[in-house]
Order: sequence, then C-alpha cells, then structure tokens
Amino acid sequence: MNGQTSQNEIQVESTPKHIAIIMDGNGRWAQQRGLPRLLGHKAGTKNVRKIIAACIERGVRVLTLFAFSTENWMRPFDEVRGLMYLLGEYIDRETPHLHRMGVQIRHLGRKEGLSPGLQRKIRNAVELTKENSAITVCVALNYGGRNEIIHAIRTMVGKGIPLEEINEETFAAHLCTKDIPNPDLVIRTSGETRLSNFLIWETAYSEFWFTPIFWPDFTHKYLDQAIQDYASRQRRFGSVSVANRANGTAA
Repeated sequence: MNGQTSQNEIQVESTPKHIAIIMDGNGRWAQQRGLPRLLGHKAGTKNVRKIIAACIERGVRVLTLFAFSTENWMRPFDEVRGLMYLLGEYIDRETPHLHRMGVQIRHLGRKEGLSPGLQRKIRNAVELTKENSAITVCVALNYGGRNEIIHAIRTMVGKGIPLEEINEETFAAHLCTKDIPNPDLVIRTSGETRLSNFLIWETAYSEFWFTPIFWPDFTHKYLDQAIQDYASRQRRFGSVSVANRANGTAA
C-alpha cells in the first residue's frame, strides 16, 4: 500500500513467532540521569508489561526475557539484593494483570540459589497462568546458557541414556526450553552486541537485532523496527535461498 507495510501485513506475514530480548542498559539509563542504578532496574520493570502487550497485538506467540543471569550474582551485594526485591515485588504486582491479559508465565533457569519466598512467588505465578494462551512469556531468571547445557548433559548421564541415542533431538529434550520453539529473533538493547550466555543452544539460527536504546526507553516503535528488519531478511538455516539455488551460487 503506497510502498508501506501495514501493521496487519507485519502480523500475518512477517512477525516472528518467538522473540527473545536481552533487557540491557537499566543501570546506565539511571547513571545518565544521576540516579542510583537500582532505580534504573525499577524503571526497566515498568516497561515489561507494555512490551508484552505490544507483542500480543503483533501476533508474537512466545516472548523470552533475560531478567537475571547466573553471572549477575557477581554484581555488588546491595544491587543484587535490590534486584531480588524488585523481582519479587514485580511478580506480586504484575501477575494478576498479566493473567487477565492471557499471559502464560514460564520460568527458565535454576530456582536453587533464589530465596524460598521468591521461589514460591515464581511457582504461584506459573501455576496461576498455566492455562493461558494469548502469549507465553518465559522469564530467564538465574539462567545461564552454559549452565543449562551442563545440566542437560548431567541429566542424560544420570538417566543412563546410551551414547548412540544422544542426538540433537535428545539433547534439546533435556533443556529447560524443551517444549518451546527456538527464538526467531533476538533483540538486545543498550548497544552491546553479544549474547552474554543467553540461550546458547537455542539461538544457533536466530536473527539478531541490536539497538543503542536502553531497556527502559525501548517502546513498541523500536519493537516494530526490529520486526520490520526481521521481515526483510532471508532465513536459510545453513541452506541457500531459492534464487541462489537456481543460479548455483551459495551466498
């Protein structure tokens, strides 16, 4: 239509089914404003529901959010303690809203190491929303990609699975993402251009989109930019495009 892509066209034809977001830049957002880093994290939590709602409107089926990595425990004690408090507060405040929106909440990562109170809040949120179907929101909390891989290997060894039966399908079935489609698109805010131990196995053929915008300022406008950029790409999964296959090139 006049050379422009309508929102309906993006939803029906080009929207990735699974978007994963590395929500980065909260601390720097706060520092630029002369605020404590923890207030940046608080501002970041206020943005989550807006982006979930935008994903639902655009037809995204799964959204994975990187909330806290296994490496984040190395941050200053006061910041980690504050983050854990904010996460618990967020679950209490937002779960009823997300439930009404039809969000199914999933947890990726290890509960061990989290406080008993936070573990209970996570279990309750997952249980309350388990039948919802508008969108599945996976929260990667106390999650690390290498840790996930090691845990999968240990589980298979513990089960006594014969070596000859271990393949990609068997391995993937022992990851915490075992019944979730791999991300089509990974977005990282704040200008950093690395995975940071996030979904290492699952993102082997994902498309990536990086933006200098800090997470608290990431709006549906930037989400649309990422989706439109994704729609312009050809995903080949190691093969070649139809056009290149026809003319014998391997680009």
